[in-house]
Amino acid sequence: MIARLATVTAAVGLLVCTAGLAGGDPPEPKTHTVTIEDMRFQPERLTVARGDTVVWVNKDLVPHTATSEAGRFDSETIQTAKSWKFTARTKGEFAYICSLHPTMKGMLNVK
Repeated sequence: MIARLATVTAAVGLLVCTAGLAGGDPPEPKTHTVTIEDMRFQPERLTVARGDTVVWVNKDLVPHTATSEAGRFDSETIQTAKSWKFTARTKGEFAYICSLHPTMKGMLNVK
């Protein structure tokens, strides 16, 4: 009786552990938008998961860039009514600016 109880307890424990490890499929990558308008990045701070894509959309009247201060990414010039996308592959915090208007600042946090 004790041996059978121990076997059932072990089986239930294994089932619970296995179910916890499976946890389903990893989440699908998401696409996030940063709007460039009124000489600002909106939102100014954005947190994304590794593998997500960020799209910068220029709705301003002049060209802009999204340029990482650490050299991680550089959109080059994004003309008015155009966009640029970047897939975040590395975890960390990445400060960025518009290289044409350095007072425009943003922060991309990749989890």
